[in-house]
Amino acid sequence: MSGHSKWATTKHQKAVKDAKRSSAFAKLIKNIEVAARTGGGDPAGNPTLYDAIQKAKKNSVPNDNIDRAVKRGSGQETGGADYQTIMYEGYAAHGVAVLVECLTDNRNRAASDVRVAFTRNGGTMADPGSVAYLFTRKGVVEVPAEGHDEDDVLGAVLDAGAEEVNRVGDSFEVVSEATDLVAVRTALQEAGIEYDSAEAQFVPSMQVPLDAEQARSVLKLIDALDDLDDVQNVYANLDVPEGVLEDA
Repeated sequence: MSGHSKWATTKHQKAVKDAKRSSAFAKLIKNIEVAARTGGGDPAGNPTLYDAIQKAKKNSVPNDNIDRAVKRGSGQETGGADYQTIMYEGYAAHGVAVLVECLTDNRNRAASDVRVAFTRNGGTMADPGSVAYLFTRKGVVEVPAEGHDEDDVLGAVLDAGAEEVNRVGDSFEVVSEATDLVAVRTALQEAGIEYDSAEAQFVPSMQVPLDAEQARSVLKLIDALDDLDDVQNVYANLDVPEGVLEDA
């Protein structure tokens, strides 16, 4: 878990810094639109939409953009695309397993772009199921460490289904079953503890330890995949040295 935590938290912090990029905005908006289409346009009755909106707000997406995405997704406004979720599997260099979660309205384009990214950055695509078994769907809530200690966070979420609380840099990471994500997030809110993000993620069951040079070569592939418009999330089971993360 620790390798995943370090990398996932760094990705989140990097995303906050890069949030003004139009591509980052577009991915957050796409999440909202799909959540509204799937579960309805009322965040109070659609926890997935609620969390997608909160994530967008914390990344400085304008409220007007958020509102329009909700309306498109719920059918109140025309113009929404028919997005599909597709998972691709592959390997980076040094045996690192990679899961690529796409949200796309063009399957052929998504498959082609992902394949090119793997090929050009030292990776290979894999058959469905050959990588996915190394990951488990979990609920992950990130809580800023400033103003809280681990006992505060643990006490708030213990009865809500949290499995563990890890200190990762400037944050605490609360891990639960994916089905307990809303309960954990709600418990934090009721305890007055602010959180940075709450979402279901694919967490690796084991990590591949890498040295700095190896890690940089793998991160090059991950960055290339992350930059694709159709890619929403990239998960990998690499254990990255601290110094490399600071430069990421």
